Amino acid sequence: MSERIFHNAKRICREILVRLVRGHLSGNLAEKIDRIPLEMRPSQDPVTRCCIYKDRAVIKYRCMASLGMAVETETDELTSLTEYYQRASAGKLNSGEFMTVLQVACSSCARSGYSVSNGCRGCVARPCVSVCPKRAVAVIKGQACIDQDLCIKCGKCLEACPFHAIVWMPVPCEESCPVKAIYQDEQGRRVIDKDKCIYCGKCVVACPFGAIMECSRLLDVVNAIKSGRHVTALPAPAIEGQFPADWQQMEVALKKLGFSQVLPVAWGAQMTITHEASELAEKLDSGQALMTTSCCPAFVQFVTKHSPSIEPFVSHTPSPMIFAGKLAKQKEPDTLTVFIGPCLAKRIEAQASDQIDFVISFEELGAWLVAAEIFPDELEAKFDGDMPSGAARGFALSGGVADAVSHCYNGNTPLKKSCIDGIDRKSAAVLKNPHKAIKDNFLEVMACKGGCVGGPTALQSAPKAAGQIRKAISEFS
Repeated sequence: MSERIFHNAKRICREILVRLVRGHLSGNLAEKIDRIPLEMRPSQDPVTRCCIYKDRAVIKYRCMASLGMAVETETDELTSLTEYYQRASAGKLNSGEFMTVLQVACSSCARSGYSVSNGCRGCVARPCVSVCPKRAVAVIKGQACIDQDLCIKCGKCLEACPFHAIVWMPVPCEESCPVKAIYQDEQGRRVIDKDKCIYCGKCVVACPFGAIMECSRLLDVVNAIKSGRHVTALPAPAIEGQFPADWQQMEVALKKLGFSQVLPVAWGAQMTITHEASELAEKLDSGQALMTTSCCPAFVQFVTKHSPSIEPFVSHTPSPMIFAGKLAKQKEPDTLTVFIGPCLAKRIEAQASDQIDFVISFEELGAWLVAAEIFPDELEAKFDGDMPSGAARGFALSGGVADAVSHCYNGNTPLKKSCIDGIDRKSAAVLKNPHKAIKDNFLEVMACKGGCVGGPTALQSAPKAAGQIRKAISEFS
């Protein structure tokens, strides 16, 4: 999605995060948390679902996910939010899952398919009936009907209808998934197949009911800071396009939240540029036909689970996040490192590394700043001249990695670079047969359209964020 729509479901999720963090910081969340569903859905308010009680139940499950719980693991529906909060505070709630489906919030959308609207005139020509290769279309009582059991979803009836009365009815989460990792169970609810999921987060953005959520670790980070631990913030390069503040103001804001030090991941990106350029020269000069970038963890998951044939061509250079984590732990071995970015897949990359302890999203950071009443654009900060290069900060943009690496490339083989800007079903098919479709020898792959600025937890639209980053690079490089 090139434009990010701030809809009501997203607003509710952010409000819950703000309420949880604010209560946790003030020390009275245990007494107030069970009242959050009632306060957010008082009896006199209009309902968004069948009744006020289901509205409140959905909010309760959103709170559970925001405390770090995969709601699928619930064993007792009568367990209070207070108890879940106490478990989360004790570090006993996190299941290791990154995403959860709130089945009570899922509308159990019908299967994707073609449907006849009331625009059908029951015309004499009946081209929809004539073109259907499976005889799935019939006119009954003057209205065309489609037998979903016979329909093969070829779309010929839609193309033939002169009244445009036949429409494609998608299931947004399924439609958005590039690897078909979401399916409908026997109860009609959506389930994520973890063996297929690449954690790109497209379903999180696409679901209009907000039924797919990430399992937050935000309270764990807040607890670590409150306990006096040395905690290092590792903000992704994409942060420069997310808030109405410059980098220096964001650094001050993060320190006011309690972080002991702030180390931009763009410093790690500079190390990635050097190492990946050297690796690229070595591989191409040795006769290898192709090398791809490895910065995008959703792409790495895609390769592992869906396209093992391309795995030998993926760069072995660590991502900027991993390099930044190493730098932080070299400066302070006992520090806890917290990556802050727009990406869900970074959570699975962090889980496999001993350099990153926590991952939080831009949405979580934004909620934390609001709860703490810290407004970055109002803070005083001065430019100290110590900034990563513009090339490293440009990693947040599609094409930024390929451009930066190619500028440092010193191999003997002529370099031909290209970029896959967003993994969808079409580009996924290309990646499954790279030798047929990819003619260049250096390929950047970003799972999100526009690059990291198009990530599932980004606060701004990708074009707006990209413009903000380019402006910042031009002013401070």
